[in-house]
Amino acid sequence: MLRHLIVLCASMFMLPVYGASVVANVNGTPITDTDITARTKLMALQGKTSTDNRRVALQNIIDDNVKIAYASNFNVVPDDKTVDTEFKKMNLGELSALEQQMAKNALRAEIAWQIVVARTILPTVSVSSEDINAEKMNLSREHGLPVEMTIVRLTDIPADVAKLLTKPKSCDDAIKIAEKLGGVPQKFTALQYELSADIRERVASISNLTWSSLQDNSVLLVCDVKKTKEYKNLDTIIKQNAQYKQAMFLADQQLKQLRRRAVIVINDDRYKL
Repeated sequence: MLRHLIVLCASMFMLPVYGASVVANVNGTPITDTDITARTKLMALQGKTSTDNRRVALQNIIDDNVKIAYASNFNVVPDDKTVDTEFKKMNLGELSALEQQMAKNALRAEIAWQIVVARTILPTVSVSSEDINAEKMNLSREHGLPVEMTIVRLTDIPADVAKLLTKPKSCDDAIKIAEKLGGVPQKFTALQYELSADIRERVASISNLTWSSLQDNSVLLVCDVKKTKEYKNLDTIIKQNAQYKQAMFLADQQLKQLRRRAVIVINDDRYKL
């Protein structure tokens, strides 16, 4: 009876080890099937879904290990206090102990990686004035700029009449030209980011005091543009955003190289590429 009880107890202690089978190893660190399950739940809570969640989860865990290993060379891996503080801000709700640990591991890796990028990659990225102007034009079309625009609009205008519109010297001159051709011009002033998407798209591509092409039986003309206080910092913000985008692209390339150098062993055929 005692012998059977010992065997039973031993088998009970062995069950968790068997259930948490090692799916992969990264530089000697095991990743279990249970780890992957916890990571997929974390992904779901963050709204990150995929048709191949478990494979993506494994890749994320591998990347976390690679990032931490690389960041440790620069002594920038955040301590538990820092991670705990940031973890509380995530407000992920009820998580098991393993899920919490998985979330903190991911957070630690991301914080460390961002510091590495900021110290080693971002300072090497330069942005030209052409890049800034291109980004500004994209922003102008998609969301609008913090500039005040005075616009003249002619609606229900025939194509043959639109061809007779000449370049005005001022906003008042544009109105007179339109009225002489029998048009009823509308003049209004608004911030570019407050304009409707279709008007914003059209005015973003025309120079001041230049009639737009005929579209939907209407033409537009920008009389004047005034920069607001918000505009003063726009170039700086755009430059920082452009630098960050380029830095993250380079960081992604570097991560791929680090991943190739790491010793990664996949034990489960379901996760092999």
